[in-house]
Amino acid sequence: MLTSLLRGTTALACLSLALPTAAQDTDPGFLGTLVLTPGKRDLSFGTALSRTVVEEDEIQDRQASTVAQLVDSVPGVTLVNGTTPQGSGINIRGFGANTTFGSDQKIAVQIDGASVGSEEIYRIGTQLFTDPMLYKEVEVLRGTIGSFAYGSGIVGGVVKLETKDASDFTGGVPGFGGSQTLEFSSNGDGFVSSTNLAWMPADGAEFLLNYTWRDQGTLDAGDGTRIGNSSFETPSYLAKGKFTFGEDDAHSLMFSHSRTVADDNDVPYDQFITTADIFGRVDRETDTRQTVLEYRFNPGSDMVDLRANLSYADQDIESNYVPGSSPLEGTPGFGGIRALADADHRYETTKLTLKNRALFQTGALSHDMLAGMELQRRKRADQPSAPGGTNDRLAMFVVDEMRIGQVTVTPALRYESSRIESAVPLAGVPRSYEKDALMGGLALAYDFGNGVSVFGSAAYTEGLPIIDDLGTTATAQRRIAQSEKSHTVEIGAEYTGEGVFVAGDSFSIRGNAYLTELYDITSYTVAGSMTTELDSVETRGIELEASYGLASGFYVDFAGHLGEGTEFNPDGSNTTWRNTASDRAQLTLGKKWDDTLDLSWEVVHATDRRDALGADLSDSTVHNLRATWRPQAQGWLDEAEVRFGVENLLDADYVGHLSSPSRKAPGRTFKVSLTKSF
Repeated sequence: MLTSLLRGTTALACLSLALPTAAQDTDPGFLGTLVLTPGKRDLSFGTALSRTVVEEDEIQDRQASTVAQLVDSVPGVTLVNGTTPQGSGINIRGFGANTTFGSDQKIAVQIDGASVGSEEIYRIGTQLFTDPMLYKEVEVLRGTIGSFAYGSGIVGGVVKLETKDASDFTGGVPGFGGSQTLEFSSNGDGFVSSTNLAWMPADGAEFLLNYTWRDQGTLDAGDGTRIGNSSFETPSYLAKGKFTFGEDDAHSLMFSHSRTVADDNDVPYDQFITTADIFGRVDRETDTRQTVLEYRFNPGSDMVDLRANLSYADQDIESNYVPGSSPLEGTPGFGGIRALADADHRYETTKLTLKNRALFQTGALSHDMLAGMELQRRKRADQPSAPGGTNDRLAMFVVDEMRIGQVTVTPALRYESSRIESAVPLAGVPRSYEKDALMGGLALAYDFGNGVSVFGSAAYTEGLPIIDDLGTTATAQRRIAQSEKSHTVEIGAEYTGEGVFVAGDSFSIRGNAYLTELYDITSYTVAGSMTTELDSVETRGIELEASYGLASGFYVDFAGHLGEGTEFNPDGSNTTWRNTASDRAQLTLGKKWDDTLDLSWEVVHATDRRDALGADLSDSTVHNLRATWRPQAQGWLDEAEVRFGVENLLDADYVGHLSSPSRKAPGRTFKVSLTKSF
């Protein structure tokens, strides 16, 4: 059924309103037009790129305890084991976090341009360890076509986070500003305090400090049972400054540093489960830091908008095994369990990205070209359970959005070379390995000029070997010599307009279908085997986003995904792809009274679900209520915001898609927060 739907996807509708383009101070190219919709989420249209932006108002409304909980409402995105920052992971279109690792290298995560997230650490889901309160925007790019400026081997997509700025609190004028947020939740007696202090001493200079303390106790599931391994305490902070100077403010220099820490004692080594298994228990400290220095030169010339971004990301996970906690301790042949649990993991990624945006004409063609290069060194600490080493990469990329009349053609290319060197000599095998690849894609879009546009794209990428592929076995040597390859094809359509059904209404809708094949696989093995890789994986799906609103303030938001996947074995057999995203529909009904009050009811229904062991799960339906009140009053209520939410209103008892069968989703949770700006 899905295959026939994919063949007929040109009938899918999707947006591109004649509203002015929301100025994007981020990367150009085919990022598209951000269409202002009446609901909670602004939609992105105008190109072939599948892009969803979660802005600050929605970040605050969702009252999420992890960043992963912010983006699981995006079509095709699955939150794996997502109730704690240590165990949660993001899966996009069936790739990313899975039931074994927090990352499979097929999605990229960036904070202010810094590449973050772990390598493939066994049973530790630390792909994105940070706090939602540090950010004003989270952007999700789905698929490969929009990834060539960010990395190689990206099959699922890119998650980009942008930290808050001082000017967000001062209104962009000199002076002091800030905010204080207090949040309470009933399930697990959760408490959050987030403080922002902003100062602009003069035009062109701004400084921001954020300190967030998040404390959550053990959660209860919908059936009243306790969810083990669900409590956490995470202090986070952000320090950010920006200087703008020179003639016409042509130069700017931005510095940001953020950090999140968790100190967990006597917890299961396996962060995906609720109680200790054969791997036992550990005392674990997780410390994640990102530092970014970015210079921008924008003299007002169409040919020059230069950015130089230097970043350093450091993730340090220190574990100490709790003696006697594994039933296999001391068993002959299982001595490696203690070595695994005792291993300290540290990943340091230093990256320099240089890129320039140029706008120019060649005959009838207008060009919006992004070109750049990237130098990156990733270092992994050496441990008895996993060899360490360094991975040096050089990449060059170009994305050229060419317009002629109503047609947009966007070719994209990326070349990347890699050298991996082990920290210590490995017996009988080379110490270093080199690999390179050329990858790219082509996007086409046609705007009919009446609010309707159609688009399509084809993209090819290669995932170069990673440090985790180091080893002396024949399997390791095969994997480190081979790159994974994939190609993706997408087609879709969009529509946006005003006065569509009744006077004063607005309607935007965007739909796209995708088909992805991953082959020459090195990161997934045949079920029951640790050495035989799958022959290929094929995923396909349809994504739909829509928003409708009336002049009265009533609005409807919809986001949905329908998909399936197949994994093919070397012997010719096949089965359902173990990490396929579930079929999911999310409908929000709401009403706004100007900027004073926003009430909404969200219904999320998911089907075709499986747990981490591959067992089928029943369909789930979850109801969430949210209210935001901004009192229009003087005194202490001036610039105040009160938010109230009820998650899982009907106390549904269920296990999340791809989650451990023992880790149920939280039951009914009341949340209330108060934010006072000053």
